[in-house]
Amino acid sequence: MSGPPAWLVKGSDELLRDRVVDELVAELLGDDDRSFALEEITVPGRTSDDPDAPGGAEGREHAVATVLNAAGSPPFMTNRRIVVVRDAGALTAADAEPIVRYLDDPLDTTVLVFVAGGGTLAPGITKKLKELKAPERAPESEATDKVLIGQAHEQGVLLSKDAADLITKHLGDDAGRVVALVEVLSAAFAPDERLSADDVRPYLGEEGDTPRALELLHRLLTVTSSKQPKPMHPLQVMGVLTGHYRRVLRLDDPNIRSENDAVAALGGKVKPFPAKKALNQARALGTDGIRQAFDALAQADLDLKGARGIPEDAVMEVLVVRLTRLAGGRGGGSGQSSRPAARSGSRR
Repeated sequence: MSGPPAWLVKGSDELLRDRVVDELVAELLGDDDRSFALEEITVPGRTSDDPDAPGGAEGREHAVATVLNAAGSPPFMTNRRIVVVRDAGALTAADAEPIVRYLDDPLDTTVLVFVAGGGTLAPGITKKLKELKAPERAPESEATDKVLIGQAHEQGVLLSKDAADLITKHLGDDAGRVVALVEVLSAAFAPDERLSADDVRPYLGEEGDTPRALELLHRLLTVTSSKQPKPMHPLQVMGVLTGHYRRVLRLDDPNIRSENDAVAALGGKVKPFPAKKALNQARALGTDGIRQAFDALAQADLDLKGARGIPEDAVMEVLVVRLTRLAGGRGGGSGQSSRPAARSGSRR
């Protein structure tokens, strides 16, 4: 296989950096089957978000062993093997030594992609990448206003100055959230419609709820862990959301007045705290709000199955926006939906 044995992806914004990684991996994979060719390893730092994952030195040792095993294995049913090492900066100089030795004589069917994060890249890896003349990728910009201009142009979204200023001010330094937001606007409005501040304001959410929900969605669809060895498929996320709203629907009953009533109504299989949260949501949404939630879920299900040619990521993002707007008190109880019509046809 021709091409460099290693790449480096830089960038301080995790979401923007992940987008660059996704684009690079797609480019490197070519026609190869992702499920066979791609291996992704995240190097844990001193602590880990996953309580079941090993942390500290033990976790890094395990990550290095996994990287070396993947990099040193010939591809199976594909032309190459792509090994992505996320948060490579968490590796200490000692951790990095075996990887540096591997790069002295790398397998010509393997490409290692080192992704910034977790700290400063170990000097040994930095030196070796320079020796190999490893190509580097990074976001074109991490300034919120510039990312917004670029994404709006790419997605064909027309923003008035007041809309652009509102988005930039609301997101602040969280430039990575621009990408998902613009994709949602692209799917929700007609391509020739110039959006005002009032048009985009509902998609910014109350106190940042919508951007945080979109960030969580992105993680579910892209990030792995010891409990979730593969990213969730959009239909899996749909299943989780549908199950939740079915619980909420069962609690839409004036006779259910307490936490204990809610637990009983749900068959005694739910603990008191989540039962109380579902009951509170049922009260906040009201019957009409719950109906709107199921309307949104049904439309997303159809769109995931190709009804309107909208890409899966945009389908899920639009769904999340609609559900968070309902949860924030927008649209529920009025009997009328404030949802704009999603554009028909592909965004790309």
